Amino acid sequence: MDAQETKKTVVCIEDEPEMIDLVRLILGRKGFELIGAMGGREGLETVRRVKPDLVLLDLMMPDIDGWEVYQQMKADPALKDIPVIVVTAKAQSIDKVLGLHIAKVDDYVTKPFGPQELLQSVEKVLGMERAEEKPGR
Repeated sequence: MDAQETKKTVVCIEDEPEMIDLVRLILGRKGFELIGAMGGREGLETVRRVKPDLVLLDLMMPDIDGWEVYQQMKADPALKDIPVIVVTAKAQSIDKVLGLHIAKVDDYVTKPFGPQELLQSVEKVLGMERAEEKPGR
């Protein structure tokens, strides 16, 4: 399956433009289309409009926090099946446990993260195992 013919769309909901640019750079190299949304309100509007393959969601945002965005997505029949990866600086283990087990988010990446960590999470959640790649790459 060639990444170019099955280009996946990812919406990154984040309140820091630099973080959106970083994620765009990392995922863009692998053929993903990244759409950035500044804050929770814009993020929800973007997800409703675009219906992406995946949402990367920051928790700490000034307008609507990430958990509220997540709950609204899961309550909307048109959005509830879109996978969500929480990307946040809140690295405390209790938050990770709450996020993965109670809210049932698909995965959790804490800032700062390496490009490989983000890519592995995205590919795992989208079921894009990279078995065909050579280990030396």
